[in-house]
Amino acid sequence: MKKVYFFGKNRADGDASLRNLLGGKGANLHEMTRLGMPVPAGFTISTEVCREYSNIKRYPDGLKEEVIENLKKVESVRGRKFGDPENPLLVSVRSGARVSMPGMMDTILNVGLNKQTVVGLVNRGQNPGFAYDCERRLIQMYGGVVLGISEKQFEDLLVAKKKERGVLKDTELTAEDWVELIGQYKSVVSDFTYKDFPSDPWEQLWGAISAVFDSWNNKRAIEYRRLYDIPDDWGTAVNVQAMVYGNNGKTSATGVAFTRNPATGENVFYGEWLLDAQGEDVVAGIRTPCPINIAQKKNSGPPSLEEEMPDTYLQLLEIRKKLEHHYSDMQDIEFTVEQGNLWILQTRRGKRTSLAAVRIVVNMVEEKLITKEEAILRISPEDIDTLLHPMLDPRVNYDVIAMGLPASPGAASGEVVFTPEDAVALKEQGRKSILVRMETSPEDIAGMGVCEGILTQHGGITSHAAVVARGMGKPCVVGCESISIDYKHQKFRAKDLVVKKGDIITIGGGTGRVILGDVPKVSASRSEKFDKLLTFANEVKKLGIRANADTPESARVSREFGAEGIGLCRTEHMFFGEDRIRAVREMILADTLEQRKHALDKLLPVQKEDFKEILREMHDLPVIIRTLDPPLHEFLPKGSKQVKELAKEMGISEKMIRDKIVLLSEINPMLGNRGCRLGIPYPEITEMQARAIFEATCELIQENLNIIPEVMVPLVAEAKEFENQKKIIDQVAQEVMKKYGVNFKYTVGTMIELPRAALTADKIARTAEFFSYGTNDLTQTTFGFSRDDIGKILPDYVDKGILKWDPFQRIDEDGVGELIKIGIERGKRTNPKLEIGICGEHGGEPHSIEFCHRVGMNYVSCSPYRVPIARLAAAQAVIKEKGGSNETL
Repeated sequence: MKKVYFFGKNRADGDASLRNLLGGKGANLHEMTRLGMPVPAGFTISTEVCREYSNIKRYPDGLKEEVIENLKKVESVRGRKFGDPENPLLVSVRSGARVSMPGMMDTILNVGLNKQTVVGLVNRGQNPGFAYDCERRLIQMYGGVVLGISEKQFEDLLVAKKKERGVLKDTELTAEDWVELIGQYKSVVSDFTYKDFPSDPWEQLWGAISAVFDSWNNKRAIEYRRLYDIPDDWGTAVNVQAMVYGNNGKTSATGVAFTRNPATGENVFYGEWLLDAQGEDVVAGIRTPCPINIAQKKNSGPPSLEEEMPDTYLQLLEIRKKLEHHYSDMQDIEFTVEQGNLWILQTRRGKRTSLAAVRIVVNMVEEKLITKEEAILRISPEDIDTLLHPMLDPRVNYDVIAMGLPASPGAASGEVVFTPEDAVALKEQGRKSILVRMETSPEDIAGMGVCEGILTQHGGITSHAAVVARGMGKPCVVGCESISIDYKHQKFRAKDLVVKKGDIITIGGGTGRVILGDVPKVSASRSEKFDKLLTFANEVKKLGIRANADTPESARVSREFGAEGIGLCRTEHMFFGEDRIRAVREMILADTLEQRKHALDKLLPVQKEDFKEILREMHDLPVIIRTLDPPLHEFLPKGSKQVKELAKEMGISEKMIRDKIVLLSEINPMLGNRGCRLGIPYPEITEMQARAIFEATCELIQENLNIIPEVMVPLVAEAKEFENQKKIIDQVAQEVMKKYGVNFKYTVGTMIELPRAALTADKIARTAEFFSYGTNDLTQTTFGFSRDDIGKILPDYVDKGILKWDPFQRIDEDGVGELIKIGIERGKRTNPKLEIGICGEHGGEPHSIEFCHRVGMNYVSCSPYRVPIARLAAAQAVIKEKGGSNETL
């Protein structure tokens, strides 16, 4: 089987369709070569080789021969020879997984340089400073990636040399300075490895290839895959490519460009560049780059590429147009200009903010570049979630202590930390942090994953911090050159202000502002593009989307977000208000039916008003109201002080209250006297709630509103339990209709939250008009886990592969899911018109929503702020069922 694939001079063995085999970077290099773009020649070692290498711990047979054969092809295209002291070919060795993992794996540049070949590079370019800078970079990158030496050792020597020479920039060092540094760097290598730095170009090449394969399993790559749910067995390809140099004088440059603005989605060419630099200088954030065009400049800032190299800029504009049209997506392009010649080193699907992602896909539908279905698949549920994140409250005055570049929108506040370890430690304590770094590196991934936001002193909008933050949906400010960080003393200075570790700051990722203290925030407002995308989703989805809402305000928010009804209104939350908790306690403490009914008569009008306001907000849409679910002891006071106050307030003895608490206490209340088990011995409770629901309905109908009430009986395990409660509800409905002279339609159904209910669904469905799966309790009772205590063992279960994920967050399809399918099948067999939904937390989780679609539910119900996510996920489920894929390029 072929292991190595060549590309160069308009010919390529692969193309974009081989992304799984060649990785995203490799496949696109082959594709661009076929399109006739100026791509340096090279070859790709496939991901299958990586998997085999990882399994057998050596190179597979035949690989070396294929590498030698393809390197000869590169030599032929470039007119140079690898290892030749007269006219050396130098190569880069880069990773390339099938999906972009920016900065997570390793790259080595300038492979092939040694004492002999560097002289050839000097003679060819007549620029000794450039040649020795390349050798210095090779030793530093190879030392860090292949040999495991801390890059700080090399950086400290570089900083010391610049200080000694009295210069600020690398480009101000002379060839003699670089030669001295090379000697010092080689000493670092020999001191660390007890060996000389490898001078054989082939030893360098194979060391670099091995390091890239090994980097698939480095700590940061594993963490990144965990965060983004990327399979461990995909592996990475290795791309070996002829070097081109952006650090070869004043006619050379390097840069990163986006075919659209990655922060806003605006259809403008956007990017950054550096004169006389290599690409790593831009993406690593080591130097703050310049804007790519005049439109991007601010005032009299540094010159743009458009001004400095106008012909190159126009050529890049043509490539921008061609690539975006070819891929039908916003592209992230890495380029190098070598002595006036433009080379394209990479194109990939550009990382973008959630705001930009939505704007781009909607615009591309309008531009007829993509279909509505493609637009829906390109937006992740996390994108929608991010758009609902808070922003700085514009009504609040605050003092900005520093300004940087706005890299990823949203606002975040937290304690200042300077290391990823401190961010992780604060997260474990339940505290929020802002990670402050000179610039981030892939080693910081764990801290970046848990902090609230990121602030860097250096770097631009294409730096590591910016790209990763956008991918994570975290607020980020980069290139904040007005602050000065002191890692040693754990502080940073902004003008005359000193901010220490533990101080609270706020960052505005959409404005670049840094503010001392915790600034109030407001929810993000929806844009026209956001609403249009969700309109696309509504045209495609089959599942109805309802909300779990217990108050008029949450009902209003749900409706604004596009909820098509309420799938769960919990009545118990209403009982804790100051104007009603006493009546609830009176009911619980009553000794006789007469006393209990007297207390319930007090509750009826307030409960009716609660329902009335919610039903008013949701007129024309169905509202499922669940009758009382929790055990009664939850409404009684806990401490002796509260018991004493209640006794005094009600004019009864403290002993009576304590005796009642003891009487109602249960060893396992979640499986005790709750749900329908309250309504059966105390039918007057069910009667009062049903009366409140139906009287509210009648009064709103008299206001000419269309009201659709649905009553749900919880915790049913036996069909006769449901029948008992439904009889009471139906009787009250008839009484209320007669009282008001109003006829209305209503339905009565049950929550399926116990395994027995799912298994006997055919019997329950004889009288039930709808089922709503309460998957929180169904998961609890199926696994035998306590959802309140599962956190103690869950990390261990996931780490050891016993569970793939938290079953309380994502449906366990093998167990809980099987019960759901059984319940649907048996229920529908008895009652084909049975309406079926879900109202547990899983109703807002995308994978679970896809499952609900597959098993034929009518709707899902989730928290109000998850409604837009559910709308998108429901549409994606339909498209995936037809064979669509949302795997990103």
